[in-house]
Amino acid sequence: MALNQEYKNVGVLVGTQALFMTSQIVLITLSGLVGQMLATDKSLATLPISTVVVATAMTTVPASLLMKRVGRRLGFMLGGLIGLTGVALSVYAIWTQAFWLFVAATFIIGINGGFAQYLRFAAADVASADFRSKAISLVTSGGIAAAVLGPFLVRHTNDVMPIPFMGSYMALFAVGLLGLTLISFLSIPKPTDDERRSSGRPLPHITRAPAFIVAAMAGTIGYAVMSLIMTATPIAMAGCGFGVSDSALVIQWHVMAMFVPSLFTGSLIHRVGVLKVIFTGLLLLFGCVGLAVNGVDIFHFSAALFALGLGWNFTFVGASTLLTETYQPSERAKVQATNDFLVFGTVAAASLSSGVLLNTYDWNTVNLFALPFLAATMMVVLWYAASRRRLDVAKEQA
Repeated sequence: MALNQEYKNVGVLVGTQALFMTSQIVLITLSGLVGQMLATDKSLATLPISTVVVATAMTTVPASLLMKRVGRRLGFMLGGLIGLTGVALSVYAIWTQAFWLFVAATFIIGINGGFAQYLRFAAADVASADFRSKAISLVTSGGIAAAVLGPFLVRHTNDVMPIPFMGSYMALFAVGLLGLTLISFLSIPKPTDDERRSSGRPLPHITRAPAFIVAAMAGTIGYAVMSLIMTATPIAMAGCGFGVSDSALVIQWHVMAMFVPSLFTGSLIHRVGVLKVIFTGLLLLFGCVGLAVNGVDIFHFSAALFALGLGWNFTFVGASTLLTETYQPSERAKVQATNDFLVFGTVAAASLSSGVLLNTYDWNTVNLFALPFLAATMMVVLWYAASRRRLDVAKEQA
């Protein structure tokens, strides 16, 4: 019975993740183009995307602490209601051609992201130790359906209304309603009184641990590099003469690469180890940069974004799995909140930098900007892997 409940919850979380990511894909593909249409200063075109990430970063801590008190289901439902409010406001902003109102709307939508980022941890909270990495990976795989649904919505709804893009944001309202309905079937016990009262070890003690440093750094840099490059891609492609359908196709391949591997990433982590998976992800992100700076035809955009998605998957799922090893149940809310604040705070900075770098310099600069951060993360992962090997050898000799 407990096993059936475990799989039911994972199923609900996978479906909710699929709908949430569908909305994210539409936002990523179109919000920069809407910004370009509405903004007088074209360097602000990616600001509506950046505000989504900024709001997500700002919400991660209060969302985690709130869910510690009221439980996952109510927390996710509250986030969904806030997201629906933002979507409705975005439709009105496009209708009235109000750029700053659209920016405010995407900020409100981003608040829901602060709650939704905990979908992967909600699965880990109730999964057995052996199933934990697979549960995180399976929830992340919800993006596979989104990789099909998101571009489909973009292609078939962006011009159905007299005002460009308005139809797509109206479709997002229906997606949000469906997600809100689905998450209402989640059945995870609320935190006990002891879990609410207890805070466990001091946070600085936990965050100084090498495992936390590696998990937070890998997740942060992997996600930030993905955001930096992906945010600029539709606008860079438009500058190279490609249309919305071309951008949607490239983003679709990118999102497929982000989420299809989640069907086996958890098993791969279980078999070869989490650090090898993270390191492979970083290598793929290096490969993305190499492809991107070597051409601006459809092949180079597609191949670079495919490598970017695959690298993100390995770094993010690996980092999320490693993070679950760093805390006890009473500590999960504050540790998860700290991690996701670091991740999405940095992602917000990367997203904001993306438009500025692209507008001020060029597409190659956007990509090359990522290299020193990737190199530093790789060195930290290698250092931690060597430390763990030395510790294992010492235990065997003892």
